[in-house]
Amino acid sequence: MKSLFFQQLSVATLLACAPVVWAGDHVFDSGFDHRVEGPWSDAQAARFLTQATMGPNLASIAHLRAVGYNTWFAEQANQAATHHRPYLEAQEAAGIDVYQNSRQEAWWLHGIRAPDQLRQRVAFALSELFVVSDQSGAIEGQPIAMANYYDLLVDNAFGNYRSLLEQVTLNPVMGHYLSMFKNRKTDTEENIRPDENYAREIMQLFSVGLVKLDDSGTPLLSGGQPIATYNQDTIRGFANVFTGWNWANCPRDDGGQWWEWEYCPPGPVEWPEPGWQAWWLVPMQPWESYHASAESKQLLDYPLVALPAGVLPGGGTAASDLHAALDNIFLHPNVAPFVARHLIKRLVSSNPSREYVGRVADAFRNNGLGVRGDLGATVRAVLMDSEARTLPSLTSNAGKLREPLLRVAHLWRALDGRADDGRYREWNADYYLGQAALRSPTVFNFFLPGYRPPGEMSALGLDGPEFQITTDTTVASIASGLGSKVFDDWRGSPWVDPEDVVVDLAPELPYASNPVRLIDRYDLLFMNRTMSTFMFNTLVNYVAALPNANTADRRQRVQEAIWLIQSSPEYSIER
Repeated sequence: MKSLFFQQLSVATLLACAPVVWAGDHVFDSGFDHRVEGPWSDAQAARFLTQATMGPNLASIAHLRAVGYNTWFAEQANQAATHHRPYLEAQEAAGIDVYQNSRQEAWWLHGIRAPDQLRQRVAFALSELFVVSDQSGAIEGQPIAMANYYDLLVDNAFGNYRSLLEQVTLNPVMGHYLSMFKNRKTDTEENIRPDENYAREIMQLFSVGLVKLDDSGTPLLSGGQPIATYNQDTIRGFANVFTGWNWANCPRDDGGQWWEWEYCPPGPVEWPEPGWQAWWLVPMQPWESYHASAESKQLLDYPLVALPAGVLPGGGTAASDLHAALDNIFLHPNVAPFVARHLIKRLVSSNPSREYVGRVADAFRNNGLGVRGDLGATVRAVLMDSEARTLPSLTSNAGKLREPLLRVAHLWRALDGRADDGRYREWNADYYLGQAALRSPTVFNFFLPGYRPPGEMSALGLDGPEFQITTDTTVASIASGLGSKVFDDWRGSPWVDPEDVVVDLAPELPYASNPVRLIDRYDLLFMNRTMSTFMFNTLVNYVAALPNANTADRRQRVQEAIWLIQSSPEYSIER
């Protein structure tokens, strides 16, 4: 399907989306240019990269300033996808035992170092929509398979949502995680009914949600109450659709033999030959004798639904029923605002306006070439919307709490964090961050999209999803963890080992003797120059009071400034 991802926006559209230039009295900028689409300042470039990548650094800010938004989007669209699975396979080939920690390494490596930054950031956002987790026993021991699943999200970050939905559905990792794998049609003698797990979650969490929405994502009401999107009959209908899928290359001329269905060799290699992990790397395939073909199936019913009253007639194959059911979901009116709101929340703001959601949903419905579901066009609409590109005021409800993983990634990208051997042994980050890639405790992600912290935000009706993992414990452990990465793990320290991920403070030391320039440098790198005058002056005065007699003193000035910023409330709330 053709994408508008790299097409140029019209001048009028770009001007309508022009950001407000914030002119702080302590800004040392590299200068403004006259490019039509911007960014027009380092601060604007840094803010965009905070939303569109794993974090800005000085090189990426300078590059975006030099090429502009349009060329940057085109570069990212043309950049080859950086895959995670080959990293694990290379470790395995080198004789390294591969567990889930290797998959975490790959996530850090590519998040920090990969050139396809937009693709990696969107893939992370998608991983929090199409959730799988190594906390599930069914897939805990399959790190290569889980890396392969993540690569599916990487590959589809700018693809079509309908294609992504089908690939996710047929991936064995998802099949095991939400029990669609070997889901069987009704067998009354054996007291077997189709499993309803995936039927529920594909609707509730991946596509349409629990209640009907208008075009801007606002719940529709009847008698003052939200209208349910589906009911138990719908769940039962989809559960019947999702039957009859097993490992690829199972025999299909089985005559219904239970033994082969249950224990078939899950090709393309046969047990017990080496390379059995390959079973996990190809889509599941159907076995018709276990598919609920005969039954008609109640699917989603909505205005202009293709299936009369949303009913899928009996007599289809496992593949044809699956395709019809996924089309039924894909064309539901809820999908556009549902996906739009998710991407906005993960990239830009926890409380977007109705108009913002509506504009992004419009891009999902039609990318300008009549194509529905173009994620590249949708992502661009998220990032280039006036509500994303305009810096909100301090009294605005726009913005979001930074995810803990992204705070560490931001630090390492800003300060060239890496180990001497290029590896990222940041294992079990969830122990101190409360979050790690593909390690959610449930299918509902680390936090609910509509979570509202008790107190003022709840009273104001404001969502704050990331606050659900912001506890007394994680506030302290995140601040402590970020501090250790600056105070303890710096390149050249006599107390670090070669395998430790260390930051490079040497380029920062020349600025330490000038507290104003030092804090302004970090205002740009870490806060996109949104630091309040009060915070800026407080930090300048604090740093100025620290000793400055030698290299160690200057290093401490740098370390104190970075840590105080990254552990501050103003940094924590990304605007």
